[in-house]
Amino acid sequence: MGSVLVVCYCLNPAVVTSLVSVVSFIVPEQFGPLSFFSSLLCQTGWTVCLSGRGARGIPFICEGLGLKMSQRCTLSVTDPRDGKRVALKKMPNVFQNLVSCKRVFRELKMLCFFKHDNVLSALDILQPPQIDCFEEIYVITELMQSDLHKVIVSPQPLSTDHIKVFLYQILRGLKYLHSAGILHRDIKPGNLLVNSNCVLKICDFGLARVEEMDESRHMTQEVVTQYYRAPEILMGSRHYSSAIDIWSVGCIFAELLGRRILFQAQSPIQQLDLITDLLGTPPLSAMMSACEGARAHVLRGPHKPPSLSVLYMLSEGATHEAVHLLCRMLVFDPAKRISGRDALSHPYLDEGRLRYHTCMCRCCFSVASGRVYTREFEPNANGRFDDQYERNLSSVWQVKELIHRFITEQQQGKRVPLCINPQSAAFKTFIR
Repeated sequence: MGSVLVVCYCLNPAVVTSLVSVVSFIVPEQFGPLSFFSSLLCQTGWTVCLSGRGARGIPFICEGLGLKMSQRCTLSVTDPRDGKRVALKKMPNVFQNLVSCKRVFRELKMLCFFKHDNVLSALDILQPPQIDCFEEIYVITELMQSDLHKVIVSPQPLSTDHIKVFLYQILRGLKYLHSAGILHRDIKPGNLLVNSNCVLKICDFGLARVEEMDESRHMTQEVVTQYYRAPEILMGSRHYSSAIDIWSVGCIFAELLGRRILFQAQSPIQQLDLITDLLGTPPLSAMMSACEGARAHVLRGPHKPPSLSVLYMLSEGATHEAVHLLCRMLVFDPAKRISGRDALSHPYLDEGRLRYHTCMCRCCFSVASGRVYTREFEPNANGRFDDQYERNLSSVWQVKELIHRFITEQQQGKRVPLCINPQSAAFKTFIR
């Protein structure tokens, strides 16, 4: 049995009194020509009681997806205002230090900024308590059934059509993010949510930031899961661009083809060695931004020739077109690495684009006479994400006040807000 959580209309949280614990399961449906039916989606769940002003508690089913995102827990719940199933993401211990709460504030602003079918966005944020008791944040997002990591390691067959439509959506979402000036900085299969109809959304923006245009300003190197980390970060570059996300996508593309991690090393140094085993020893021009120690490590070893032909051995799906696009993504020099925009124009993705916009997307629709297609298949963001507010953040309390105000302002003029009932005994079980 799972624990019981209480979510309630903030108008009168005290009316929620009864709680019942149950077990329930997600049963994925079949959608369209590409679909999955996976037992991976079955989980133990919770019954949750919701209520409005003067109403009794309304029990509803809440499946726990068991997703862990940067030490955060995401659960499936039903929104009592419209009966739709959504995801509730908990951000605990937000205000431990200035760096942590600044990143959370940035992530919240981004989640409210995003308007794209392949990028997860915030549908709502639960009303916070009084500021003195404000320690964690709950964000409501669209519910997705699984993630790409679970799909890759499962026995679920992956056809070439699956791979093309997944890769197309990843690049489509990345193009949108990069057009807004945002670097995700942690693209990996676990951060790519998928549904049984193969719709994909990029999630987890805890490490995301706006691209730094001033190359003299240093950027943190503590980003990207090691297996998907670009060589410029491994070599200690103090400045990097959106090309780091494209490298990660290249690693995921190879993983989709071969059903195994492409560069699975035990340490960053070994990770770099595996990369040079495949790509060969890079020229000095590709290591201009590297730190001295990393450059010396690469140059002191024997010269390695490229061995890119081994990529054809990943699977039968590693065709000439697939390997050509993969090689354009896995380029050591970030300045020569293909962009998301150019990758979307590659012939390999033509079928993925057609399939996605024929029966999967929301931007096109069908009428009696046929399909009506959007004018822009891969739209850009409506302007760059503004991060100027961060320059004036100097204390945890200041950021706490701004986040509290931001959430309150987001709720003004919208639907009846929701909040957690902290008086519930079940809530104490949930927060453990």
